[in-house]
Amino acid sequence: MSPSPTSRPYHHGDLRAALLRSAERTLREKGAGALSLRELARDTGVSHAAPGRHFRDKQALLDALALDGYERLNQALATADAHPDRPLEQRMTALARAYLGFAVENPALLELMFARKHEPDRTAQLAAAVDHSLGSFTRLVADAQERGEIVRGDPERITLVAAASLHGLAALIAGCALDAEEALAGLDEHVHLLLHGLRPR
Repeated sequence: MSPSPTSRPYHHGDLRAALLRSAERTLREKGAGALSLRELARDTGVSHAAPGRHFRDKQALLDALALDGYERLNQALATADAHPDRPLEQRMTALARAYLGFAVENPALLELMFARKHEPDRTAQLAAAVDHSLGSFTRLVADAQERGEIVRGDPERITLVAAASLHGLAALIAGCALDAEEALAGLDEHVHLLLHGLRPR
């Protein structure tokens, strides 16, 4: 007979990660509305009180999920831009591919990440992770401006244009208006148009 949820052993160092994995699975399958600490305890096989040792309430759980998502996204972006000496278009395409790849694999998580990003009560840690994510693109823009590769102007404003374009692709994929494979296959052209504009050359 399997141990009851209250008696099943676990390692305290592993429980938080296990709770986050279970919460992300629920988020992906049922949406954020289905998340609760009580259900999380049941799914993970621990006492009802156990999740409270790591997350004071549902909002803290959502923040932790969003933060975990940003940390994974930021790692993917850092890996994609590991060679800053490459030409601008190659760097931008690599970052775009990393972002869109994350979005395709984690649509529900990305939606939560953006929702928590705009909440006034978000934690300082989450705010820093958000800034770091956009910073990957802002640094690329600033580098390219110094080399005369793109127009001068506020790097953050230019980054916003690029980010909106990429997030628009992610939203079209999430809404089933665009096939993910088709979007990824056409990403080189998308970035080329983004960087060079639509005027005839």
